[in-house]
Amino acid sequence: MASRTFSKALRSPLGRQLASPAVQTRTFVSAMGALRATAVASRAPARPAQQQVRGVKTIDFAGSKEEVWERADWPKEKLLDYFKNDTLALIGYGSQGHGQGLNLRDNGLNVIIGVRKDGKSWKDAIQDGWVPGKNLFEVDEAIGRGTIIMNLLSDAAQSETWPAIKPQLTKGKTLYFSHGFSPVFKDLTKVDVPKDIDVILCAPKGSGRTVRSLFREGRGINSSFAVYQDVTGKAQEKAIALGVAIGSGYLYKTTFEKEVYSDLYGERGCLMGGIHGMFLAQYEVLRERGHSPSEAFNETVEEATQSLYPLIGNYGMDWMFDACSTTARRGAIDWTPKFKDALKPVFNDLYNSVKDGSETKRSLEYNSQPDYREKYEKELEEIRNLEIWRAGKAVRALRPENQK
Repeated sequence: MASRTFSKALRSPLGRQLASPAVQTRTFVSAMGALRATAVASRAPARPAQQQVRGVKTIDFAGSKEEVWERADWPKEKLLDYFKNDTLALIGYGSQGHGQGLNLRDNGLNVIIGVRKDGKSWKDAIQDGWVPGKNLFEVDEAIGRGTIIMNLLSDAAQSETWPAIKPQLTKGKTLYFSHGFSPVFKDLTKVDVPKDIDVILCAPKGSGRTVRSLFREGRGINSSFAVYQDVTGKAQEKAIALGVAIGSGYLYKTTFEKEVYSDLYGERGCLMGGIHGMFLAQYEVLRERGHSPSEAFNETVEEATQSLYPLIGNYGMDWMFDACSTTARRGAIDWTPKFKDALKPVFNDLYNSVKDGSETKRSLEYNSQPDYREKYEKELEEIRNLEIWRAGKAVRALRPENQK
């Protein structure tokens, strides 16, 4: 089994998924260029002047002091020198592969892409300017050429192809992930990393598309980094340097375990699953109490995403309370503990489900089915056809920026 090539592994139903850009969404990130010029926004507090001292900093996060690493500590010239003897073999060209790969290339590093020849990802890479035989190869050849192997396949695909990849991770190479899923849950994924190589992680807090767009804006996404295995004694330094090279603005330290626990927990909770459940519950109650679809959607989603959430993101919840009417403020403060008390047991159950591997088992079993994409598309179609999102489509069409 260990001797089979990656190309053979792709013949399985799951392996064939690698031909399309598997989305490795790390968080639900909304990047906004500027807030609307409203009367409320004009009350925004003055922002403190930017500190001129850059690099590694100790920051007080609500009384807990942590170190953060900024990209200014790794200017382009330093990155080029640090990785001058390395070939970064990026395996998989989905959302994260696209964003990280293009950023690495723009930073001038020697990066190559490894995907199945003539598949959709291969064609996507060519459209992005990767050249077959120069910096675009089949996976086996890319791994053979690389000194740092960046495994950015989907979680399920990493598990499926591991028997073909592991034998090529020879001593002296470095294995890089953007999610702790595979090695942390190795009893389920079977991804048991070799003992004689560095194993590191950099996890951008957003999709690969956001990694790319923020890099092009000259900003940079926030990311976590971690070391799973340090053989050379330089694993942490390497992880931080790679984090900056892929487009991070600042990085904070975590562990593989904490990264995957918080990630799976967050996307099932407030970032996606929980917020969708709350949207549906509030919308349905309004509709059942006689409110129109437009009113129910505006009061549930539109005002939240277009007005309140951006303000919370920019200034904080305390400022949001202070900016709203006295009636809204009183009700929001009074009902906060009721929602917290009702939801905290659910969040504890969710965290337990993540930590004990139940969520991993469910994900691997579902995403390994040969008709996975057909089933997923059916679920997505059901969501798309919910009244709330059909109403939302009409509401979005009324926004000034969507008027022709």
